[in-house]
Amino acid sequence: MVEKPTAAFVLSLIAGILILLGGILGAIVGIIGGAMVGAIPGLGWLGGLIVALGLIGLIFGILVIVGAVMINSGERDKVKTGSIIVLIFSILSLFVGGTGGFVIGFILGLIGSILGLTWKPSEEAPPPPPAS
Repeated sequence: MVEKPTAAFVLSLIAGILILLGGILGAIVGIIGGAMVGAIPGLGWLGGLIVALGLIGLIFGILVIVGAVMINSGERDKVKTGSIIVLIFSILSLFVGGTGGFVIGFILGLIGSILGLTWKPSEEAPPPPPAS
């Protein structure tokens, strides 16, 4: 049985889902707001910008979920790589992709990635010597 960093996986997965939902909400608000603001001459670009930020949040959420799946692999190198992916895109989602998963997604992604980066599988006991 392979030992896995379950807490890091669960927190990162929840963070990815929240960031994904924040991106969807941002895109919807951008579409509705863009239609309203588009009626004002010279401000049509603002709605497009909000939609683009929502879509970036959507992409960041997907990447955090991919990182969480990598954390769940249980392989030391994949866990570290997945944790770095979750860390980077959780932080970016707070500044670039909108709400950072309603801020809770950012916090959970941060904690999950730190747990994944500090995870060390327990050493297996050496096999018993052969009986003679």
